[in-house]
Order: sequence, then C-alpha cells, then structure tokens
Amino acid sequence: MLGGTFDPPHVGHLVLGECVRWQFDCERVLFVPAGDPYRKTGTDTAENRRAGVSSRRTVTPGASRLEMVRLAIAGNPHFEADGREVARAGPSYTVETLRELRAEGREEIVLVLGSDALADLPNWREPGEIRRLARIVVAEKEPGTSTGGFERVEMPLLRISSTAVRRRVAAGQPIRYLVPESVREYIEREGLYRGEAPPAP
Repeated sequence: MLGGTFDPPHVGHLVLGECVRWQFDCERVLFVPAGDPYRKTGTDTAENRRAGVSSRRTVTPGASRLEMVRLAIAGNPHFEADGREVARAGPSYTVETLRELRAEGREEIVLVLGSDALADLPNWREPGEIRRLARIVVAEKEPGTSTGGFERVEMPLLRISSTAVRRRVAAGQPIRYLVPESVREYIEREGLYRGEAPPAP
C-alpha cells in the first residue's frame, strides 16, 4: 500500500512502487490517494490539535487526484488505483484503510512510508495499530535519513516532489518527464496548479 496526497503523482512514485514490488515480492501495489490528507489540510482533528497543526494547504479535489493516479499507473498490471479514501467521508486515516484491507482478506500488507511520513507517524491516529496491521517499509527522501529501525526500500534517489511539480507549473516551467505524459496532459487540460505561489527567487 502506497498512500499519499498524489498532488500530482510523479515518476518518483512509480519508481518507488516498482522497487517495493520487486524488493518485497508484492503481487500488487495499491496506490491510495487520501481523500482528506488532514495532516496537510489542517482539518480540525484530535491528532492535529494534539500536534498543534492549524495551518491549511489547499489540496486538489480527491476525484482529480485519483484520476491522475489512474492515468499514471496505466499499463502496469501490478499497480492498482484504490479510491476508498477519496470515497470515504472525513479525514483519511491510514489505520481505517488497513483494517478494511485486512477485512477483505489481505493478510500480508506492506505499508510504504516516506521518511518524512515516518517522522510524523506518532501524530497519526493509532500509530501502534498501524504497526500491528502492516509491515512498514521506508523510502528515504534524503540520503542517510533515519528509517526508525524499519526496512529501507532500495531505490534510486530521485530529487522530485509533488510540491516542486506544482511550483514549476505555476511558474510556467516544463514538467515533461517529471510526471507521466498522460498526467502532464491532464494537468494542462484541467488548468491545475496555475494559481500556486511560484518558487522563491
């Protein structure tokens, strides 16, 4: 399970998914866009109040992010877009998704976290239960970052982020080859990210 905001999905997500599939012998990689990524949007939740998170970032509607994920993974028979968190009302809690997957008979779940998400895990809903329900593996965002004792995903270090893609679009810079071509065309067609603040000089 590879969850996230995917705003937008980029080639780093695809490389990560393929490396996880190969390294951990997964028959399928579920890409699960968060409907309300409350840690980013600042939704009023007990977790955000406890962590003192109140800032809000505007996130592209879940249906659009799910469609971009579907476009991005098309052609890989081992990849699947899972829209359950987009369809679910309220904040998107990983623990709820893991429970649903277990109830569907998926007993061995590998949960992929970026090193930044891992650092934030104590602030998530029921982090201990997340550890119980899934085998956590960590993708480094920067060389040498801590994996908290969890297994590390072996993959090339790609210095690309959704934030950088959005800022490039806002600045009128090209994003070809940073995202799949179908995603680039969708962003252009739908006029996404043009209102984002451009990168600082």
